[in-house]
Amino acid sequence: MARESIKARERKRVRLVAKYAEKRAELKANGDYTGLDKLPRDSSRVRLHNRCKLTGRPKGYMRKFGISRVTFREMASAGKIPGVTKASW
Repeated sequence: MARESIKARERKRVRLVAKYAEKRAELKANGDYTGLDKLPRDSSRVRLHNRCKLTGRPKGYMRKFGISRVTFREMASAGKIPGVTKASW
């Protein structure tokens, strides 16, 4: 499980990206790169990293569910994800 500070940092980045998205798009359209340089670094969408919403694990992230493969498997086995069943043939 990721440290709480790392998860908090990622949540902060998500907020900053949302806050400055419109302004950043406007500056890009105008070609004002000095204005873009003055915005916070973490307001860039490129700096976001997909992390598990529950554990904060950065690898094995499943976009459709927003959680890591490990958490997905645990929840699916416990029957906590609707519509997901274990395959058997």
